[in-house]
Amino acid sequence: MADKQRTISKPVSLSGRGLHTGVESTITFNPAPENHGYKFQRVDLPNKPIVRALADNVVDTSRSTVLEENGARVGTIEHILSALYGLEIDNCLIEINAPETPILDGSARLIVNALHTAGITEQEADRNYFVIHKSISYSDEDTGIELMTFPDDNLSLNVMIDYKSQVLGNQYATLNNLKEYEKEIAPCKTFVFLRDLEFLMRNNLIKGGSLDNALVLMDREYAQDELDRIADLCNKPRVKAKGRGILNDHDLIFPNEPARHKLLDLLGDLALVGMPLKGKILATRPGHYSNVEFAKAIKKHIKEQGKKKMSPQVDPNTPPVYNINDIHRLLPHRPPFLLVDKVLEISENEIIALKNVTINEPFFVGHFPKEPVMPGVLIIEALAQAGGILVLSMVPDPEAYSTYFMKIDNVKFKRKVVPGDTLILKLEFITPVRRGIANMRAVAYVGDHIVTEGELMAQIIKDK
Repeated sequence: MADKQRTISKPVSLSGRGLHTGVESTITFNPAPENHGYKFQRVDLPNKPIVRALADNVVDTSRSTVLEENGARVGTIEHILSALYGLEIDNCLIEINAPETPILDGSARLIVNALHTAGITEQEADRNYFVIHKSISYSDEDTGIELMTFPDDNLSLNVMIDYKSQVLGNQYATLNNLKEYEKEIAPCKTFVFLRDLEFLMRNNLIKGGSLDNALVLMDREYAQDELDRIADLCNKPRVKAKGRGILNDHDLIFPNEPARHKLLDLLGDLALVGMPLKGKILATRPGHYSNVEFAKAIKKHIKEQGKKKMSPQVDPNTPPVYNINDIHRLLPHRPPFLLVDKVLEISENEIIALKNVTINEPFFVGHFPKEPVMPGVLIIEALAQAGGILVLSMVPDPEAYSTYFMKIDNVKFKRKVVPGDTLILKLEFITPVRRGIANMRAVAYVGDHIVTEGELMAQIIKDK
């Protein structure tokens, strides 16, 4: 059974300070209809503009992921989206009354708890996954950052970080299934090196940061007066120096908590693809910029696949629904003008058939002797014959009828068809057959590429 889309059952709110702005804000998660996706709404601005959580709307990734649309910005959205994605909630409207979401405890734990309090409701519509069939990648040789996808039956993530630090060296984190997200990933806090705090403060950032919402890592020993100076600069309580390691009083939840938090961020940024994924994702040294660029690469691939209309997946081991003898019984055509070799699938509305194009085709003798190319009109003829099989399969005595094509519209030829190609012929009804008239959408593929497409109209006539 197909997975169903999900939303929350009732509104739920959280409040706190933004990590970078320090501004108090309240976010309210609201139920949303099917196919709504994730959207933020700035309820503090005139007209309450909507900001869609899509990679194309990202305007800043320097220290967090920031969205902008319709003149409104929403910052540090990665933990919010990570929690929604991790709990497999597809549709949610997030109201916010400030330019940045609250950092809360620096993890996604409190967000997950709030969403559970709201309850999760299954909706009627099926969840539309993008299933990864081939590698999609983003890399930066200078920084050693690399993200890539591999085919898999469900979403899994593997993250490796390396800060070349004695305190935080190589770490790995894995999420094999979203069912593990709540316990294994959501509680992991964001982190920062103490050496970076002064730079961040002087650049008007982390005004809402504290030891309560971030792990502070010291990769060298600090004198107490230096530590006091940084605390005063950040307007935070002074902490006693205790050598290299973690400045916070509490221990890590997991030995690899920083790597797990990077996975948390990656999942939140991948939500910006706009649809759930099925596939394995490997990430080396990911950050918000690379995550968003990777999400954009996946979105681009989805768009390209949409343009290709995804060629039918043909398994050569699958027995045909109709072999050549069956086709002889349905169609009056005979060699050399029979241009369908077998039918792989047929239903009430659609047919998928094959034509193997070989150098033995008689038309290659003259079209063209030195550059053999299958004539476009014969590709249309092959589609028409496949369409005839689809139409005649609907009548109880097909041998008593013939199919005559009345009109061909919007035909486009996009690639050459040459000896050795296998034409995949796909036709589907545009409208139900009425009064013996059939309108069909016709597409011919070679591999993953469309070679010809158009619309065909045919009439079923009983033979005299």
